[in-house]
Amino acid sequence: MQNLTSIKQRIKQLAAEYGFQQASIANIDTSDFFPKFKQWVADGHHGEMSFLERNQNLRQYPDELHPETCRVISLRYNYLPENASFTNALQEPALANISRYALGRDYHKLIRKKLQKLAESIAILCDSLNYRVFVDSAPVLETSFANKSGLGWKGKHTLIINKDAGSWFFLGEIFINLPLTVDSSVDNQCGNCTSCINLCPTGAIIAPYKVDARKCISYLTIENQSAIPVELRAKLGNRIYGCDDCQLACPWNRFSSITVDKDFSPRNGLDSASLLSLWLWSEQEFYTKLEGSPIRRIGYQNWLRNIAVALGNGESSTIILKALEEKKSQANTMVIEHIEWAIKELQSRATAPIAAQPITLIRSIKKMMPRDA
Repeated sequence: MQNLTSIKQRIKQLAAEYGFQQASIANIDTSDFFPKFKQWVADGHHGEMSFLERNQNLRQYPDELHPETCRVISLRYNYLPENASFTNALQEPALANISRYALGRDYHKLIRKKLQKLAESIAILCDSLNYRVFVDSAPVLETSFANKSGLGWKGKHTLIINKDAGSWFFLGEIFINLPLTVDSSVDNQCGNCTSCINLCPTGAIIAPYKVDARKCISYLTIENQSAIPVELRAKLGNRIYGCDDCQLACPWNRFSSITVDKDFSPRNGLDSASLLSLWLWSEQEFYTKLEGSPIRRIGYQNWLRNIAVALGNGESSTIILKALEEKKSQANTMVIEHIEWAIKELQSRATAPIAAQPITLIRSIKKMMPRDA
């Protein structure tokens, strides 16, 4: 068996060979992070995500989640494609605005396969490696391990920021029983900046480093299984799956790294699709066209719920009003309520012009992004 220093060096080389931009090592002590997470849940900021209430001991003690674990390999994988064209949908209310990570393939399966292959390669270096891979799939404090291992620091929007790569990357972890030397954390470099807080459409970042999921557009359009609160609907604009505004506002994303992985390039024209065209999809089209997409998991009804709100925030027309009315036959009770809200909103303002996203955000994006059409 090689010495631990050599193994650690080889792990980082292998990670790069499998496409990861960085791999760092952390111990399993969560004492600096878990109490804050526990309080966040106790305060109800997790909304309906009841899975965050369960198995808290496994989050606190990684070696209970996977026995013998003494180290966590934390890895990042870039997903921002070239010519991201963020401002297209932001400037055109009739287009669907979908979070950038969801425009291509589902990252869960893609990253998991790469982690599994990496772990198998690491096992060849060791006599008896005990490991388990994770990609947002179990009670793991993934941002905590990324933070303490030096992948980056936790920004005021609670995402990990890397000074050389911004925040457009996925995280993955490999729990191992190998006592490698740990990497050092990096200093938080958010300073006095509050751009993410100031430009959050719904005020979901209720304090630096604290997000109330119940106000967050990503939560409301993805994890939320209930009606979207009426008082927040207008603030969603044309965002129908997730929200990138806090990342778009972040000055560190001027250093974002572009991915070479074509799997994260937009599919089905989702980066330029009109709200109406997506609204007209049948349930079968939804599941067929979005096969292999992370969007598929919210289901057709929540897809309709989200688009109904976006259409209600757009310009009124006879075609849209008719399309909304006709879709009621395919909608459940909750979605019908959103459809009726949208119709009422459109009728109330008739031909009134609809404002695009705040010019401050658009200017911020043009300034911060390394590639933007």
